[in-house]
Amino acid sequence: MSSDPLSDARIVDSWRKNASPWTAAVRENQIASRALVTNKAIVDAVLSRSPRTVLDIGCGEGWLARALTDRGVRAIGVDVVPALIEQARKAGGGEFSVSSYEDIAAGALDVKVDVAVANFSLIGKESVEGVIRRAPSLLEDGGSLVIQTLHPVASCGDESYTDGWRQGSWAGFSNDFSDPAPWYFRTLESWENLLVGSGFRILETREPLHPETGKPASVIFIAESE
Repeated sequence: MSSDPLSDARIVDSWRKNASPWTAAVRENQIASRALVTNKAIVDAVLSRSPRTVLDIGCGEGWLARALTDRGVRAIGVDVVPALIEQARKAGGGEFSVSSYEDIAAGALDVKVDVAVANFSLIGKESVEGVIRRAPSLLEDGGSLVIQTLHPVASCGDESYTDGWRQGSWAGFSNDFSDPAPWYFRTLESWENLLVGSGFRILETREPLHPETGKPASVIFIAESE
């Protein structure tokens, strides 16, 4: 375990511990915002690019890859947590392998796809920056990167609207979860600067609204490699 409580390594530590309850939460629709809004929002965003092949970065237990496969897309999923990849393989509906973001950033992932997607899986700092900078090399000509993440304005809370590490929380989740992962907060401007600085042109920014609160449930960036 990493000794730094606010670091990319601690995120991985947390997800290794919580692979089993996370799989249950996703497959049993325990997360209201996903069931109501964000699952459909990311599927729609990916399909808007009419892909034949998709790479799901941080695929978890594989639900998005399965959803895309059901719609005729060849889906490849990668995740750093072996237990999650094992669950994804058991469920089928995609090609799954263990790979860290550091591995991807170093060029270890030999694939070319029409769309690379990251669905609530880019929560660190250096690891995320490395993956996004590498992403253009994973895309076919005219390929796209689709990212769904916490909406910075909605998730800022009472803290200042500036980039920086935040403590994690499993509030609203079952008691089976423990040791919440920290996450690195980025403003909208910082997300946009990271994408543009990594060789992308932002085509669209979507803000899916929660039907009960009327507030953004997430933000989705659809970007094309220059």
